[in-house]
Order: sequence, then C-alpha cells, then structure tokens
Amino acid sequence: MQYAFEIKPHANARYALSMEKLALIEMQCLLYALAPEAAVTQVKLAGTRFIIIETEPIDERGWSILSGHSGVSFAAVKDGDWLKPLQSHQSAYLSADLPQVLKYKGKTNVDFTLMMIHCAKAASAFALDGEPMTVADPLCGRGTTLFCALQEGGSAVGVEVNRKAVHEADTYFNRYLQYHRYKHKRETFSATLPEGGHAEEIRYRLANTPKAFKAGDTRSLRLFLGDAALADRMAGADSCHLIVSDLPYGVQHAARDKRGIAPLERLMEECFPAFCRTLKTGGATAVAFNTYTLKRDVVCAAMEHAGLKPMTEPPFNDFSHWVEQAVNRDAVIAVKA
Repeated sequence: MQYAFEIKPHANARYALSMEKLALIEMQCLLYALAPEAAVTQVKLAGTRFIIIETEPIDERGWSILSGHSGVSFAAVKDGDWLKPLQSHQSAYLSADLPQVLKYKGKTNVDFTLMMIHCAKAASAFALDGEPMTVADPLCGRGTTLFCALQEGGSAVGVEVNRKAVHEADTYFNRYLQYHRYKHKRETFSATLPEGGHAEEIRYRLANTPKAFKAGDTRSLRLFLGDAALADRMAGADSCHLIVSDLPYGVQHAARDKRGIAPLERLMEECFPAFCRTLKTGGATAVAFNTYTLKRDVVCAAMEHAGLKPMTEPPFNDFSHWVEQAVNRDAVIAVKA
C-alpha cells in the first residue's frame, strides 16, 4: 500500500530545499519508531514534492504518529495516478499559533523545533506511549521549544539565564492564555538549590477546556531563571521524557581561550551532565548547533562523556542543512540508556 505526504512549501527557495531533506529524515525517524518494513522515497507529482511510503496498511496508532509530521500539509493513499485524501491526525492541544506568534531575533524555525521533538521522541523508549510527555529546554530563550511541546499536548520545563527573555516568555504566554480563554493558574516560587542559592520559578497549570481543568486533566509550564548547568536541580532528576535545545549559533562563540577550549565546548561540558540527570531512563535529547562553530563529532563526544548515547546510524546521523550565510545547522540526538 502506498501513502503520499505533501511537503509543506516554504517562501525561501533555498530553505525549501533544506525542508525537503528534513521532511524525509523526520518521516524515516517516525517509521523507525513504528518499525514497519517500509520503502520511503521523495518524488515530484504535478510539480509538487511528496514523500511516498510503501508498506503494509498502517493502523490508527501508526497513522496518528505519521500524520502528525511537522513538515507535511496533506496526506493521501496513492492508487496509481490518483490520490485519495486521508484525515490527518490533529495533534494541537492548544491553538496551533502558540509557538508562532511571538517574534524575536534568533528564533528557531517552529517546524524545525517540532521536527526535533518528533525525532527525539522516536529515538526514545516512550515513542509509542500515548501519555503526555514532559519536554525540557535548559537553554530555552523566549520559549519556542516549550510552546511547541504545550501545543502538542505535553508539559514543558524551561531554564534561561536571561531575565528579560524569561519575562517576555511569561508575559506572552499569560496574555495568550487569557486571549484564548484557556483555564489556567499562574504561580511564582523561589526554588532553593542543594548547593545553595535559589532559582526563581514561574509555574502555569492549564487545560484546553474548563471541564478538563476542573477534572485535574492539566498540563504545566515551569519557567526557571537560572543556569542550564543546574537544570536537574530545578526541573528534578529523572523528571523529563525529552530535552530539546539549541546551542548558540553565533560565529563569535567559535573563539578559543588560552587553554584551547571554545566557549561552546565549555558550555557542553558544563550542561550535558545536567541534561543526562534530568532525563528519565530511556529518554532522549536533541541538540541543534551551527556546524561553522561546532562539529558533529565534538558534540557526540561531549554527550558520550556526559553519559548519553548518540544515535549515529541512519536516519539519525545527518540533519545538516543550510539556514543562512553564517549558519549551517545540524542536530545530534542521544538517548539515556
């Protein structure tokens, strides 16, 4: 049986080519989780790019996973030259515009962030779980990863050292929930850290319907003002299913100090052990980086040193793609065994 998935168009012609590559990889990762015998190809039909899967009929659970793909806009059964449209799985728990509305310099593409979440989940031991997952971003900035996780029905934990970024994420999310009239509760805390000191926490409890909120069927967002190297002290050890994060992309981070260690390498050395401690056993992390300032083997080595196991075989071995003149992005996915 053949299934056809139309790849989303993109206004930037160069990035559209990157989207085609990433869409194919994401589909292969999702199929890795489902483990069917499937042939996957990318073709052009009537001038439009499609991913074609040839496999046995896909059951309801498998269809809900595949049709939630971040980079496709239409799905169908392919019968010769004809396409029979299929109902896509609607994964939006909150309104789908949640991760899109807040704009800021350096914001990661939302579709790419969703792809990292999906591919990390596919590599994890929780790939086929139907229960809500907790996604953490210890370098969360203004919260794109967190909002993607909430939009898909999970809970989220973010850590950010920049007070202004935390304030902007908090202000935006509070207004968003009020505008859409989602039932929620916002609280603030001061979390005492074991080594001393404290981390300010903003905590939301919310639901997509008043009935669900009343019944206790809620999701949470926890925003910490603090150091990513202490993420496990704030989020809690063995507390998160996935960690999805971007390392800084800027070329200024490539310079090395007198010891020959670049700031990004030092950042990984300090933060990846906390990433590992924060993850549940069987959880996975996806970390994106700029290949002009970091090499994949360096990121993999830092993950291994922290106790994580990088996925080095296809389809997880090459997410590299052009973003702009100064950024060629890649990502490494690793699991906590």
